[in-house]
Amino acid sequence: MTETHQQTIDWDEFWRTADEDDQQSATPSAHHVRAALADFVAETGGIDSVADVGCGPGVVTFDVAERYPDADVVGYDAAEAILEENRERAAADEVDNVSFERAVLPAFDPGRQFDLVLCYGTLAYVTESEQALQNLYDAVAPGGHLVLGYVNEFGAAQFRAQHAELRESDDPRRDPDEYGRRFRLVMDEETTLSFDAIRNALGTWPRSIWEVAEKPEKRWAWSHVPLVYVPKPE
Repeated sequence: MTETHQQTIDWDEFWRTADEDDQQSATPSAHHVRAALADFVAETGGIDSVADVGCGPGVVTFDVAERYPDADVVGYDAAEAILEENRERAAADEVDNVSFERAVLPAFDPGRQFDLVLCYGTLAYVTESEQALQNLYDAVAPGGHLVLGYVNEFGAAQFRAQHAELRESDDPRRDPDEYGRRFRLVMDEETTLSFDAIRNALGTWPRSIWEVAEKPEKRWAWSHVPLVYVPKPE
C-alpha cells in the first residue's frame, strides 16, 4: 500500500506501530468533540446517518454509534491499519450500527449522503482544502450538517512555538524532527483555514458550534482550532 500522506507522515505506518501515548497524541480533543456533538445533535433534531471522515481510532465514531444505536455510522480513514483495528473492536463489542471504510482526502465520494458529516483535524494534512471541503459538503444530505474542526493562522503559530520548544527540550519522548514532519503543512500555513476560506469554498458561512452546543467551562483550543458547522439547505 502506498503512503497515505506523503507530504507529512504515513498514517498507515503510524497506526501500525502506535502505542497508547501515540493514540492520545493523535486524538487530544476527542472528548471535547464527543460532548459538543451530543449537544449539537440534541439541539438540531437527531440523526439517522453519520460519516466521521478521518476517524483514526474511532473515539468519536464509536461514541456516536453507541449514543444513537438506530443511526447508521461510518468511519472513514486513509490508514487501513487503524480501520482494521476498528472493525475488530466493533465486532468484539457487538456494535452493529458502525462500519469502517477507506477514504483519502481530498477525494471523498461515498456514493451516498449523511445527515451529519464530521471532519475533525484531518484537514490539517490536506493541501487541496477547497476540493476536500466541497466533497465533504456534497456528502451531506439536504437539511443535514457538515461539522469541521480545522487549524487557523493562530493555530499555526501555536504549532510553530511548540516545535521550537521541542528543539530546545531534551525530552526523549518527543522527537522534534518527527513533529516537524507531521505538522509541516500547518506550520507553513499551507493547510490553515478560516471562516472566509470555508465560505468561499462552499458558498455559505460556517457557524461556531458553540452557538448550539454548550461550551465547556475549561477553555481548550477553540480560538486556534475552531469547531464549526455548515448547514445544508433543505
